[in-house]
Amino acid sequence: MSLVEGQAVELAIEKPAAGGRMIARHQGQVVLVRGAIPGERVRAWIERAEKRLAYAVTRDVLEPSPDRRDAHGDPLCGGALYSHIRYERQLALKSDVIRDAFARLGRHPIEGSVAVAASPEAGYRMRARFHVHAGRAGFYREGTHQLCDAGPTRQLGEGAVAAVTSLAAALESDSPDGVTSISVTESIDAGQRAAHVELTAGARLDPASLERHVTGTGLRGISARGATADTLTVGVPLVTDPLSALTGHDAGGAVLQRRAESFFQGNRYLLRGLVDSVIAAVPDDGEVVDLYAGVGLFSIALASAGRSEVTAVEGDRSSGADLRENARPFAPRLDVRIQRVEDYLAARRVKRAGTMVIDPPRTGLSKEAADGLLRHGGSRVVYVSCDPPTLARDARKLLDAGYRLDSVRAFDLFPNTPHVETLAVFTRTAAIP
Repeated sequence: MSLVEGQAVELAIEKPAAGGRMIARHQGQVVLVRGAIPGERVRAWIERAEKRLAYAVTRDVLEPSPDRRDAHGDPLCGGALYSHIRYERQLALKSDVIRDAFARLGRHPIEGSVAVAASPEAGYRMRARFHVHAGRAGFYREGTHQLCDAGPTRQLGEGAVAAVTSLAAALESDSPDGVTSISVTESIDAGQRAAHVELTAGARLDPASLERHVTGTGLRGISARGATADTLTVGVPLVTDPLSALTGHDAGGAVLQRRAESFFQGNRYLLRGLVDSVIAAVPDDGEVVDLYAGVGLFSIALASAGRSEVTAVEGDRSSGADLRENARPFAPRLDVRIQRVEDYLAARRVKRAGTMVIDPPRTGLSKEAADGLLRHGGSRVVYVSCDPPTLARDARKLLDAGYRLDSVRAFDLFPNTPHVETLAVFTRTAAIP
């Protein structure tokens, strides 16, 4: 008999699923359980039930795991669905999720565990987007539009949370209900902080009052934009880090800048290790193409490490502007293309590249991008992924096209959440059809 919404049921928890829930079974029906740990027996309440799949939340832990601990704050706030699990076990679960994705979706089992680099659990996050309702800023609780306080999640430092909280309250006085979100970004040492404000249609902000908010919140600068208006900027609405802090290469004092609305990897503690691993995966000679380059984290690092022929491709307007500025000291051996990855690959004339570095969004490669990547057939693909299932799906395409999976490792960029960053390196062993 299938489970129904509101039913209470005892379940033996088997293994983790991508996304933060754990897998159990009830009379052959798969149940995805929140708040449990593999090996536990729990009493759970069915939140939603479908024909072959049900979703449940743990109500009572009947046989607890030795890895269970008290969750800090609200586990649903900011996606901290692993916060009830001892940190060392979190890393093991993320390794299991990666291996399961490769086995099921990639049809390529990985022998042994996947190493996952650990991070301090508090204050690791350098950038975040806060939703704003009536002058109050916070995260959304998982699967809802209910605002919750970001501070207790411990993801951000107190200074970042205080700056956004103060800015949201001040802007409410200037433009009631005119702000939908505030994005904040910090330098690695948290010595610099900037914000970007998204406005509702028709909302307006006075530049003089915005200038006062910069002073009052400890921000370097603020940018603001509505649905149709041009971007308003006050102060210096970006932060910078010396390239040496990211790569270990001084590069003549070069820096990496980024606006609050630009994409950038979020963990201040693991950033250097991730960059070092990407550099180590790229051969010393041959062309390098960095797709989804963002502000240039990997392409700038590669150029500073001595790679002489690097192309960085980024389609986002804000990230692209930062990329252009960051690349200036490395021209002409670092070439910047501000266009969609799909368009770049379609127009690219050189048939083969040495190495393709790719860091796509959570959805992975579009069909058009994947086809273009395989058409050019780089000798090596260095794939940085924030989603194991889409990485495994794209890995299958690479394997079918004549690539070999050389290595897989991971970085826990978001402790206490189910998210994990994976670095997979592929080498072409056969001619591309």
